Amino acid sequence: MVTVVLAACTNTPPPPVVSSPIAETSTPEAETPSQIVVSLDDIAGGYNPHNLADLSTVTSALAQMLLPSVFRPAEDGTLELDESLMTSAEVTSQEPFTVSYQIRPEASWSDGAPIAVEDFAYLADAMKNQPGVADAAGYRLITGIQPGAGGKRLDVTFSEPYPGWQTLFDNLLPSHLLKDAPGGWQGALADSFPAYGGPFSIKTLDKERGEIVLERNERYWEKPAAVDRIVLRSSDHAGMVAALRSGNDQFALAGTDATGLELFSELGKDVDLHTVARPYLASTLLRPVGVLADDQVRAGVAALLDREKLIAEGTRGGPSEQLRAGAHVLPPSAKDYRPTIPRSGSPLTPSPRKAEQLLTAAGYTREAGTWTREGVPLSIVVASPGQQEPYASIAHELSRQLIAAGVEVTTVNPPARELFDSLLPTPVSGTSSEEEPQPEAGGEGTATPTTEPTTTTPAPSPNGNVAVDIAVVPQPVSYDPASTLASTFGCPPGWDADPDGESSPQVPVNTAAFCDEVLQPTIDAALSGAEPLGDSLASAEPALWQANVSIPLFQLADTMAIGKTVSGVTAGPAMAGPFSNAVNWTRAPR
Repeated sequence: MVTVVLAACTNTPPPPVVSSPIAETSTPEAETPSQIVVSLDDIAGGYNPHNLADLSTVTSALAQMLLPSVFRPAEDGTLELDESLMTSAEVTSQEPFTVSYQIRPEASWSDGAPIAVEDFAYLADAMKNQPGVADAAGYRLITGIQPGAGGKRLDVTFSEPYPGWQTLFDNLLPSHLLKDAPGGWQGALADSFPAYGGPFSIKTLDKERGEIVLERNERYWEKPAAVDRIVLRSSDHAGMVAALRSGNDQFALAGTDATGLELFSELGKDVDLHTVARPYLASTLLRPVGVLADDQVRAGVAALLDREKLIAEGTRGGPSEQLRAGAHVLPPSAKDYRPTIPRSGSPLTPSPRKAEQLLTAAGYTREAGTWTREGVPLSIVVASPGQQEPYASIAHELSRQLIAAGVEVTTVNPPARELFDSLLPTPVSGTSSEEEPQPEAGGEGTATPTTEPTTTTPAPSPNGNVAVDIAVVPQPVSYDPASTLASTFGCPPGWDADPDGESSPQVPVNTAAFCDEVLQPTIDAALSGAEPLGDSLASAEPALWQANVSIPLFQLADTMAIGKTVSGVTAGPAMAGPFSNAVNWTRAPR
């Protein structure tokens, strides 16, 4: 292409093409590029690492290899400035709290556009204003972004001090290609990546074949990848084990149950096995809306649940079973983690007698095995993101438990993006599944009874979608626990902006639909550093258990099996995983 362009800009025509007879001697085969093949459970998208709907192992892998970040976790979990992208990032003012960023002049996207202030502003705006995003609390403190140095410098001001500012601006996106793209933010990275700012680029992404081929990004301005090509390939566990044994695959990263663990263990000394914790929990949200807006009803339903059976159904003897989540904010893999779950009764163990007392006090009676109030059955809608596991299986077990206890249940499995982008953030105040049933049309998002005839179709919410009472979903955990607390359980901006000066919370935007006026000052103090995090959690954790809005179950974890034909692959920093150092991977000599 360069030759053609240069020729077009001169008066001298290019030399004529001269054909030559084909040589009789055979030509050597093209050299096979150095290649590392990685087995995963699935390679299906979407691939936006900032969307709750897209959280997955493959999304995390691609983000770390293709997208630039200001800070990255070191092996000990501390955040370090990524000097391949940044010259500096530091707090330059306390009043107002300001962080100044200097981007390397040569940092650019794979299409030649510079990585610049526009990319920071695009991400900050989306995280502040879009539904269904993960870990948004820190971005909501940003009040302004001032550009400088031709877009390679920016000063970010905040409404208050933010000690966790180093967790911001990871996995930057190419704003020049996405800001006006069809589908907007909701369609960003739904099927692939339009440009790359890391050491690799995508050569092919074939969902039908279950394969993504990454090659060295030739436009990358920093240390080039040591290997020519990385192939991400979906496979079942038996196929992974066979490919590792033959040397066709170099390592595997899989969500395993007891059977899968046994399969990988049979490889013996041929592989090194590791447990890699993901940065999110499997959690059950009892949303205080509709019928569960009544504190007694919500507490009564929570007391009916057998948490141990939910965990067993979700982990099935896999590595996640050892990462039981007994706290709302800190994950089991965190070094400072301590269980805060009450030591007896619900939710540690089911409490049917307590549930009976609470539901009776709320006006319900059990007639013919079903809880009713004024002739209307207690009816709950339970949702999970599509058929994603382990959430779908946990939701099924949860529904079974409630039905056995006399509660009518309808399960819905809407597509993940529909659930997180519209169903959970949607105002549902005053809407209850006790209203007259109004069935929806067929489709993946249709409400489907768990059993017959003890379930009903739920009433739609004001936007025409099903109002969700209980959601079994992933809950992100951050390197900044205060942001995890505020993002998951904090009230939305403007929750107390009542012109009469009285507190008037708006409908919360967090997936739990939770906003507590009494707890919110503690959450704000944790986020701004006005109070030590330990003190904030000492107040917040008991209050969250008392509210019965969330029952964390376990931290998801993968089994990583590393073969002998690859070098430089490690389990990676906590909650980051192995792909954070993919630039250094090499093939080991056989």
